[in-house]
Amino acid sequence: MVSVVITGRGGAGKTTMTANLGTYFSKVGYRSLVIDGDLYLPKLAFHFGIYTPQYNIHTLLKNPDMRVVEAVYHDPRTGVDILPGSSKLYDIIDLDQKRMRDIVREIQTRYNVTIIDSPVGIPFDTISTFRLAQYQLILVEIERCPIHSLEHMVENEVIKLKSIGDTYGLKVGVVLNKVRESAESVNDIVDFLEYSVEVPVVGVVPFDNRVPEATNYGRPVLDYAPRSGASKAISEAGGVLDEWMFGKKKKRNPLTRLYESLLSLFRRTKAPSLKKL
Repeated sequence: MVSVVITGRGGAGKTTMTANLGTYFSKVGYRSLVIDGDLYLPKLAFHFGIYTPQYNIHTLLKNPDMRVVEAVYHDPRTGVDILPGSSKLYDIIDLDQKRMRDIVREIQTRYNVTIIDSPVGIPFDTISTFRLAQYQLILVEIERCPIHSLEHMVENEVIKLKSIGDTYGLKVGVVLNKVRESAESVNDIVDFLEYSVEVPVVGVVPFDNRVPEATNYGRPVLDYAPRSGASKAISEAGGVLDEWMFGKKKKRNPLTRLYESLLSLFRRTKAPSLKKL
């Protein structure tokens, strides 16, 4: 039983990553649940073609006597189970947010991996679930962040979100999403995050038009276009998380291992806390 909370700013791709990581873990053999924790702007269900769920996390929050499993939907294409939110305005009024932790505690014991999609910015809707989680992923969209202003963005965003995870004793990682920059620029960003901020970069996902296309069809891109650039990168990030959580390493060919060894040796020659962009 492992829980991951995904945080980040609006438009960074938190919901997309939640749906696709849930798909990744399902496809490699884990029982996988994704939960829409964005109570005021829920969108996770759309990624699985669920648009008007009769029962959802909002009905659970308003009805303490309802069994959580009654609001869980199974996606037969991906094998993922989904606890969606309601997009109806009247469903978000007078919510007892504190019950969110009770809902997650009740359902997560049925799964190997539970991934919670948090709201934009400071995750007030899901903060109670941090006590149940072991991992936090921070999504950073550098495509909308000029390289020269990255340090200010990190101070304003990543460090604040990481401090929440640190407070709850979570293992924190970053995923760079919708990346269009050159490899050299991305390497500088990775070095800055890993050496100056001291947070590991779990994955680097390129900007890929197949992602919104998949969403329009109500499918995670890993299922819709498994050979796309974004799908391959998300699978790599999933492999890193798999190793974190369960100690399972993906099999890599000798050339990949050699490249990673050389890259690791190169990085160790750099000053860890003085890297500037």
